[in-house]
Amino acid sequence: MAKRPFVAKEQLDQIVKKYPTPFHLYDEKGIRETARNLNKAFSWNKGFKEYFAVKATPNPTILKILKEEGCGTDCSSLTELMMSDRCGFGGSEIMFSSNDTPAEEFVLAKKLGATINLDDITHIDFLKEAAGIPEVISCRYNPGGVFSLGTDIMDNPGDAKYGMTRAQMTEAFLKLKELGVKEFGIHSFLASNTVTNEYYPMLAKVLFEVAVKLQKETGVHIKFINLSGGIGIPYRPDQEPNDIHAIGEGVRKVYEEVLVPAGMGDVAIYTELGRFMMGPYGALVTRAIHEKHTHKEYIGCDACAVNLMRPAMYGAYHHITVMGKEDAPCDHKYDVTGSLCENNDKFAIDRMLPKIDTGDLLYIHDTGAHGFAMGYNYNGKLKSAELLLKEDGSVQMIRRAETPADYYATFDCFEIGKKLIK
Repeated sequence: MAKRPFVAKEQLDQIVKKYPTPFHLYDEKGIRETARNLNKAFSWNKGFKEYFAVKATPNPTILKILKEEGCGTDCSSLTELMMSDRCGFGGSEIMFSSNDTPAEEFVLAKKLGATINLDDITHIDFLKEAAGIPEVISCRYNPGGVFSLGTDIMDNPGDAKYGMTRAQMTEAFLKLKELGVKEFGIHSFLASNTVTNEYYPMLAKVLFEVAVKLQKETGVHIKFINLSGGIGIPYRPDQEPNDIHAIGEGVRKVYEEVLVPAGMGDVAIYTELGRFMMGPYGALVTRAIHEKHTHKEYIGCDACAVNLMRPAMYGAYHHITVMGKEDAPCDHKYDVTGSLCENNDKFAIDRMLPKIDTGDLLYIHDTGAHGFAMGYNYNGKLKSAELLLKEDGSVQMIRRAETPADYYATFDCFEIGKKLIK
């Protein structure tokens, strides 16, 4: 499938006159349409709710858009809880899933009425002491081993630090029941960024079968099953996107095969689809500012791994469009680089692209999730602005670019800080 920018070159040329590169640009229309499609795909389930993973794109404007589309939030830290609260999410609209969790985070989650998802059986006593046990709670399940579809190994849950064993789930439910919990949930995450319609139904079957056994063993009422994330996006142009309606139908069939006959047809289905909800609807826009001709051909950009870490950290592929040259032949081989003092600061390695000239705008695809969010300040580089391309075609800045004063702000209690921030 051909990958095309969601913004035309002419429009982008106007945007960069007001907002200097680099910046992340998000597509409001695509975000809203995806949320509506997801809700439609799971409309067969009365209690369905998407809890958007705040970690993917922690921006209040994005969260408010998703709230308008009926989503909740999946939080994993104090600051994500605070942001959700300030954006108007409350109570059962917030799912709190964390690991190695500090006491203060449990305290705030409990105060906000968030549904707490316990990562480990030892956290029961920790939560009891820190904040008290709520009447609704969830536990995270890890089946161990490897997770495969047919002959394809999708991921290795046994090596993941998250979740409880099957025996621990039973023990946890019984203990929590004794402590006054009235409604239970199950959460699990077995594979990341799957580009297949079969993953979610298979995950659902695993969790549904566990849920039936747990309810029989413990006598508790399981209120919801959280299928978490894992539905991916086609980063590469040769990948076909997931069909969310086919996925929803696949989960429905398994639901009716496993849960309904067990008298559990009232169980709500939750999802946490950060990447699927936002990934394709964000792009990193950067400008080519240098050419280098040595042992290889290099194009240097004004963005770097500070703006998009995934290629440096994971070797992840992000498609690149040279704006205005969308249909030009890809007959030049480049490493597309940033300016960090790290050799892995490359957005592409040996990538066939059209001839790039200094000044060309590069559109780096699929940065809407885990793009800006993973940025850091190595080399003293500053994080970029975030912009929203609104449905009416206008552009709104939804986060300003960092300044040196932001970088030095944590020195403001020292004399040197006063000099630096001037």
